[in-house]
Amino acid sequence: MKPAIKITASRKGTKKNNVILREKPLNNGNKSLYLDIYRDGTRTYEFLKLYVNAKARTPIDREANREVLELAEKIRTQKESDLNHEAHGQISPSTKKINFLDYYQAYIDKYTKADIRMIKASFERFKDFLKEYYPALQYNIKPDQLTKDMMMLFVEYLESKSTGEGALTFYKRFKKVIKYAVEHNVISKNPCAGVVCKVDEHALTKDILSVDEMKKLIATRYPEQNLNTRRAFIFTLYTGIRFCDIIELKYSDVDFSNKTLKFNQAKTKGHSANSWVNIPLNDGLLSLIGDKPAKPDFIFHLPSQTMCLKALRHWVTKAGIDKHITWHCGRHSFAVNILNNGANIKTVASLLGHSGLKHTEKYTRAVDSLKEKAINSLPTFEN
Repeated sequence: MKPAIKITASRKGTKKNNVILREKPLNNGNKSLYLDIYRDGTRTYEFLKLYVNAKARTPIDREANREVLELAEKIRTQKESDLNHEAHGQISPSTKKINFLDYYQAYIDKYTKADIRMIKASFERFKDFLKEYYPALQYNIKPDQLTKDMMMLFVEYLESKSTGEGALTFYKRFKKVIKYAVEHNVISKNPCAGVVCKVDEHALTKDILSVDEMKKLIATRYPEQNLNTRRAFIFTLYTGIRFCDIIELKYSDVDFSNKTLKFNQAKTKGHSANSWVNIPLNDGLLSLIGDKPAKPDFIFHLPSQTMCLKALRHWVTKAGIDKHITWHCGRHSFAVNILNNGANIKTVASLLGHSGLKHTEKYTRAVDSLKEKAINSLPTFEN
């Protein structure tokens, strides 16, 4: 027969290094078990959702208490081991056993930033990659199985499956999760270190609408057209505002008396001093916004991003424009067209909400490319 395990007092506890197993009396007479955790001078609590019967009198009740306390002690010991390994920059044995795919999904579940869609997409790309190149690991891959060679192959896979900046976009989000895992002692060494995705992120790779194509698109109407989607995309073409900001614009963001729009960019909110954007509004833009309603409201009531994209592509096809146009192409079109019309790069950067000129320079390169194509479109001649 196994010796009985002593139930510790709720205040005293049994301290073993930095994790203490304690009890909290409940109104029903039972006791809830929890961990009292000391880490880097801070104290936190973790309730185990395990309970003991404080009035156990029968052998069955006492045996049940003993089993619960054994489980609680195992959890306490494991938590202590994890913290001690973490304190010395080591990966704990339990962490080495986790499934990185589960860890990735848990990261997604807690993620709240605007690029959540791309984080999810990068996860799907990684799972597809494992299925094709590492089928034995497609459902369970340990952190130490993520090697530099695997990352190099993953980048090649992304580059073969993506167009434009797609590969770099997916890889950036993937590296974000890897960095987080390294910082939290899930991965001992960053396998992405030194592995580069060779894409010119300063080159404009998406299609853009010329001024004539913009006019052609705006002139195209059809009975089943979603007027809110139409209104919002035209607004993007004339302001360069991202889709994630368009859907959040409110009438309270508009100063009707001074004809200006001021909003905080979702992409850089809380991360940049240049997060706020001020855009002057002409009569055309004010007509798209409409009159201010009596109650606070959004300017554009739009369906899901997927439905908006489908509506846009249908509209572009109806207009007879043979280009792959997305909502972000509206932002690119705005920047290139106003540069073509003489706007300086600093003005464009300010209107787009860029913190510097680095991200705006790709539009000047696109303008140079368009000028070169225009010159080369003329017939050749001999002097």
